[in-house]
Amino acid sequence: MDAFNYFAISWLSPELLGLTALGTFLGIYVGAIPGLSVTMAVSILISFTFSWDVNYALCLMVGVYMGGVYGGSRTAILLNIPGAPSAIATALDGYPLAKKGLAGEAIGLSTVMSVVGGFVGIIVLAIAAPTVSEFAITFQPRDYMMLGVLGIMLVGSLSGSSLARGIFAGALGLLIGTVGLDPMTAEERFTFGVIELWDGINPVAVMIGMFGISEALHQLHHMNKAVVKQKISRIIPKWSDIKKYMPLSLQTSFIGVIVGALPGTGGDIAALMAYDHAKRVTKKPKVPFGEGAKEGLIAPEAANNAAVGGAYIPMLTLGIPGDAVTAVFIGALFIHGLNPGPLLLVEQPHMFWFTVGNLTLANIFVLIFGLTGIRLFSKIVECPKGILIPLIFLLSIVGAYAINNAITDIWWMLAFGVFGYFMRLYGFPVGPVILGVILSSLTDENWRRAILSERGNVGDLFINLFHSPLSTVLFSVIVLILFTQSPIWTKWLKRKLFQASA
Repeated sequence: MDAFNYFAISWLSPELLGLTALGTFLGIYVGAIPGLSVTMAVSILISFTFSWDVNYALCLMVGVYMGGVYGGSRTAILLNIPGAPSAIATALDGYPLAKKGLAGEAIGLSTVMSVVGGFVGIIVLAIAAPTVSEFAITFQPRDYMMLGVLGIMLVGSLSGSSLARGIFAGALGLLIGTVGLDPMTAEERFTFGVIELWDGINPVAVMIGMFGISEALHQLHHMNKAVVKQKISRIIPKWSDIKKYMPLSLQTSFIGVIVGALPGTGGDIAALMAYDHAKRVTKKPKVPFGEGAKEGLIAPEAANNAAVGGAYIPMLTLGIPGDAVTAVFIGALFIHGLNPGPLLLVEQPHMFWFTVGNLTLANIFVLIFGLTGIRLFSKIVECPKGILIPLIFLLSIVGAYAINNAITDIWWMLAFGVFGYFMRLYGFPVGPVILGVILSSLTDENWRRAILSERGNVGDLFINLFHSPLSTVLFSVIVLILFTQSPIWTKWLKRKLFQASA
């Protein structure tokens, strides 16, 4: 009974209810603007709310977090500009749906499945937090390194017909992500003596340029193309669609929870893994992936919202952040005199259940606010190209500048926009580049830790992969995925299918 009372605190207080609603609403639109990250918004809120009562502060920040994770999908669908890295996979099929005039339907379906994913994450947080945390803490540096490699292996899902081009693009992203000072030795890497490169290249600037500016430049080839009128007569998805895609949504939600519970990963990796899973389990999609498949839209959206609940698991039970936002939340909890960690559930169980109840409330507001304002928002893609292209440039420049209030980020964004345009022009995918940049720190830092733990002996590192069941499974999955994406496997599969049809 006490747990239920703690759960309902934010539901029964008008002030807490209003703050949660306000935070969710603001989070949706902050998440929809490229460059205005949820992490940045929550960080700013700490400076405004440190003198508030802890419940009031957490309600506002939790709302921004839940709304922001969902909000990145809106511009991904409408403009092919992901508002956040976790919405990169959403753009792959969401934007083609918008170009077909189905923006309202795409946003409505993504909203419902995002909320489903959010509820799955919250339920797992409430029921299995200690168990999942114990599993996550068994990961050693070599396991995190292989998780990053596994993410790079997913370029097959983003690279179209050419795996080689996808791997090249992913490797290029890894290279871009290593620019700057070495995190362990402070040695310069690929800086060429330029002091401005010591801090590296901001991945958000790369993302905005690759997706925003390159898209605007690409649209210049289609200035005279007729504008697609958006069909927004039905925003709420059909019940038949919800039932049809619910199994996939639940599957990818559990992927999101597990990945989200692994410290340092987050919704971006969860969304990409979910997209790859959807491609593998969907045998005969009505529309090919990358051309407007609804499966490719709902899978990443369910996963990245489920990852929110997953990220809270190690934060509340171990004091280890699941992603960048929960790292900020740990700071907020310490400021308010709380100590997230193994003793939180014992000494302050009310805070755990209050958080679960507040997340649930914020997820409901995501559904309410997510299904409103779509008609007005969808008009963006009906704008004439002469208005839309400058608007994309303006949003991209504002978003890039908002990262660090630095002109340098704008120049990087423009440079990668032109580079991304030529990549698209010559058939190279830009998605794996962003994936490589995001995963570079995870892979690089844990490779260094893993090799240090083996005293620099690469042979011992490889041998010890088979001394841990978890490491063995991860390594086997990497080998399996690499083999199934190779031309040899493709030719063998086609031959088998031809023989079966004959």
